[in-house]
Amino acid sequence: MSGVVIFDVAKFREIYPKITATDAQLQSYFVESTMLMNNTEQSCVQNLSERELLLFLLVAHIALLQGRIDSGNDSVGRIASASEGSVSVGLDNGQTTQAEKWYQQTPYGARYWALTAKYRSFLYVVTNIAMPVKR
Repeated sequence: MSGVVIFDVAKFREIYPKITATDAQLQSYFVESTMLMNNTEQSCVQNLSERELLLFLLVAHIALLQGRIDSGNDSVGRIASASEGSVSVGLDNGQTTQAEKWYQQTPYGARYWALTAKYRSFLYVVTNIAMPVKR
């Protein structure tokens, strides 16, 4: 068994039936996803099932964003307010970091962001190497 996730279009479609992209588009979104998340044996996500889930969420996120763009909506951010007379829409990213804003645009990206929090945390390694002390 290799240390990489192989994209299974049929499995993806079963898990995310509302995503209407073509197989070729999904393959392309998977490649894009691997540019955002390491899909090699050196990935910080060593469990392949977990990595597959995270990559699938990224594929769904990218597919949904692309679907919005294709339908003429090229706005970035969540709708914070809307009016009807003279049509007005206010967009907001809320209290998010620069890195988080892109992911918060879809439910799939928000889930990905939440599930990857443990990989964005500080890593503390305890060792028993003595500190040199000059006496």
